[in-house]
Amino acid sequence: MLAERDDASAARDALEAQNDRLRHILLKLQRQQFCRKSERLPEEQLQLGLADLETAIAKADAEAEKRDPELRQERATKRRAARGALPAHMPRIEVVLTPASTACPCCAATMVEIGADSSERLDVIPALFRVIVTKRPKLACRACAGVVVQRPAPARLIEGGLPTEATVAHVLVSRYADHLPLYCQAGILARQGILVDRATLAAWVGTAAAEILPVVRRMKAILLASARLFADETSVPVLDPGRGKTKTG
Repeated sequence: MLAERDDASAARDALEAQNDRLRHILLKLQRQQFCRKSERLPEEQLQLGLADLETAIAKADAEAEKRDPELRQERATKRRAARGALPAHMPRIEVVLTPASTACPCCAATMVEIGADSSERLDVIPALFRVIVTKRPKLACRACAGVVVQRPAPARLIEGGLPTEATVAHVLVSRYADHLPLYCQAGILARQGILVDRATLAAWVGTAAAEILPVVRRMKAILLASARLFADETSVPVLDPGRGKTKTG
């Protein structure tokens, strides 16, 4: 028993040492944000480095918690105290966990509820791809020959195309708001058995761009009508032909 405690203590000390080293590297990367511009890492590269380090620290912490129940309970208490409330507008799915028996274990009488503990966790439903089937019944008159009535097909953003307008909007948001390249989106669709190549997605984006062009023109007109316009004046080195040097542009 004593040997097992010594091994657990040694393992915990090793994890703490590893965490200290990772935290030291993390602090160095964070300080890059406050260095001179010439010494800073690009923002995207810095974020990738920080995410990898934070993941490594979290993994080591999780392994330590598995071996030490007291440590797990201590950190769980801290997490409950530190986490914020989830947005009120999100739908709530209530799961009620009642005891296996509502009879009193002493006298077998039916027990009544005097209170409840409640906790909230963030859940997610993965993107659901579905097929919209549009049917247009044909109606004919039995008394009048050749009379057939059918509702006209609704207009589509891409005539003869596969996507709905919501699908095209999803592709645009994923590409420009979430910075997800089209070839990655094609891979996501392929995992669901939907074979749409990158070129087809690009065609959807181009069609959408043409559709919202009037909105872009209106935004441009409003912008140019402003009393003042502000622009990014970050200087960059540019070639200075004839001098063999660069100048500030």
